[in-house]
Amino acid sequence: MFSRLPIFLATAITFAGVVPSYAESDYPTSALADYVYGCMKSNGETRDMLDRCSCSIDVIASVIPYDHYVTAETFKRMGLTTGEASGLFKESAVAKASLTELKRAQAEADIRCF
Repeated sequence: MFSRLPIFLATAITFAGVVPSYAESDYPTSALADYVYGCMKSNGETRDMLDRCSCSIDVIASVIPYDHYVTAETFKRMGLTTGEASGLFKESAVAKASLTELKRAQAEADIRCF
């Protein structure tokens, strides 16, 4: 039994470098889970959608930093409100740039994952 231990360790070390690591993202787990939950609610609650939605947020996280993601999501959600103030969240240069960055990341995710 002990003679197999070096082979097992060598194999484990070899495969450790092969498996992709998504832990490099600075996105908190709750943000990843929230995205996947919303994605699955919109696209179907299947195992395939779990994989695709997880892939999607991983791609987005690789394209834009978390603070940019939060800013864009804030503009996106606040832009859905009504009244005069909602125009600031839809039409300002900062909002447009932020939303464009998020849309590009989502388009990349759609191409890779869906």
